[in-house]
Amino acid sequence: MTNREATMTDPVNHTILLLDIEQFGRRDDVEQAFMRRMLYAVLHETLRSAGVEPAEQRLEDRGDSVMALISATVPKTGLLHALINETPTLLHANNRLAAASARVRLRIVLASGEVAVQELGGALGGAVGWDLNQAFRLLDSAPLREALRHRDGPCVLAVSDALYQGIVRHGHGGLAPEAFHRVTVQGKEGEFPAWLHGEPAPGTLDPAPVGAPSAAQPQAQTPVPVAAQAPAPAAAPQGAASFQFLGGTPTFGGSLIGGDQHTVSGGQVHGDVNTGNTIGGDR
Repeated sequence: MTNREATMTDPVNHTILLLDIEQFGRRDDVEQAFMRRMLYAVLHETLRSAGVEPAEQRLEDRGDSVMALISATVPKTGLLHALINETPTLLHANNRLAAASARVRLRIVLASGEVAVQELGGALGGAVGWDLNQAFRLLDSAPLREALRHRDGPCVLAVSDALYQGIVRHGHGGLAPEAFHRVTVQGKEGEFPAWLHGEPAPGTLDPAPVGAPSAAQPQAQTPVPVAAQAPAPAAAPQGAASFQFLGGTPTFGGSLIGGDQHTVSGGQVHGDVNTGNTIGGDR
């Protein structure tokens, strides 16, 4: 195999972090260079605050964006807290020192999945995988772009459905599931769900999926129609039961029990016998 032929690793599970600068192409070269330096400064400080060591991350430059593949052993809760709390603060502090035309606003995606690395001789990068493709679809999606456009803050965060269902929905690490809202992303391979942190743009919020309510939107109990409710058991009749014997000569081979356990045994009974409640059968 020559040094220009491809070698591919087996897929390994990674946490996928993507950051993209809003309206990067509208800036001139000097502004773009400044904004890229800010992007990497914010990324490195975010990863440091989440406890990600240099050996646990692989960075690939994408011009106006950057991809970080992070070891699956790094807790995702720490990354989410850093992205929710630290990254906006870092962007705000850096933007205060920048000219208005060079201020950075970011679309951010956190996902997870199987990623293989294909090294090509003479070329940089080469990460491949279905989950990685879907994460980039989410990064470039209309719901994420619209959410940032409608916000005053410097960034917007979206997470994959798998990460939401496995981490956020359960409130691990003190995360608030109700702060995330479900949206549908239209990718090249079809639609798929994702979750935005904070309020989505008008018209992009999905209704709660039928039969699978999120932790933020618990399903209400459906009232049972009155007609479908089981009838209440009839109340036991009150008052004394009555045995009537009209003519003849009644004979009892055993005991007759009614109401307060009066007993008539043997002999002949004439007229009315009132023994309280009636208990039938062979009692």
